[in-house]
Amino acid sequence: MFALAVTTLLFLSASKPATEDIRAIEHSDVPDVYSQLHLKELGLSENAFQLAVNGWKKLKVKGAVSKNIISICDFSQSSNNKRLYIIDMVSGKLLFNTLVAHGRNTGEEFARFFSNEPSSNKSSLGFYTTKETYLGEHGLSLKLEGDEPGFNDKAEDRSIVMHAADYVSSNFIDRFGRLGRSLGCPSVPVEFHQQIINTIKDGSCLFVYYPDKKYLAASRLLR
Repeated sequence: MFALAVTTLLFLSASKPATEDIRAIEHSDVPDVYSQLHLKELGLSENAFQLAVNGWKKLKVKGAVSKNIISICDFSQSSNNKRLYIIDMVSGKLLFNTLVAHGRNTGEEFARFFSNEPSSNKSSLGFYTTKETYLGEHGLSLKLEGDEPGFNDKAEDRSIVMHAADYVSSNFIDRFGRLGRSLGCPSVPVEFHQQIINTIKDGSCLFVYYPDKKYLAASRLLR
């Protein structure tokens, strides 16, 4: 198992036009990110990675996202795994690999059920655009805009944001046998939340993945 701690944060220079970034990916002017970063050994589904890249390209071309960073929550994995992967697609660097919570009614150790409905306390699948930060009851938090009609476009109404939570920790897993759960937010460890949020805020792509047949068949960003 490849153990990766938080790497030195990469502060991007002035962004190139979206089409140049996409062309670099498509023409293999960047490393084979999935294999170079040993993402398979780190538990990330190759299918989740490829779908995330495909959706990011579409969002980038549309101008919905501006950063070259993809954050992937691979909810096909146990919540006890470090299943959040934050990747710079142009430099080919893994910026973070850490724990992330799913919703209380999405499942116990494993995610199973997803919803876009208010008060469901479930996670929502699909692509999000990261927005601005704010200080809330959990400290520094990150607003998320759902980009998938019918799957996560009620994120703002549901107050689905990224924030820190003390139940997202190895200590919680040791005590209860699984990670703690949120009300639907992708909560992250307290010790990393500021670095994570400040890295991905303001126009990067977040992809919440699970091999749900309905979502995979209906998502416009995966076609």
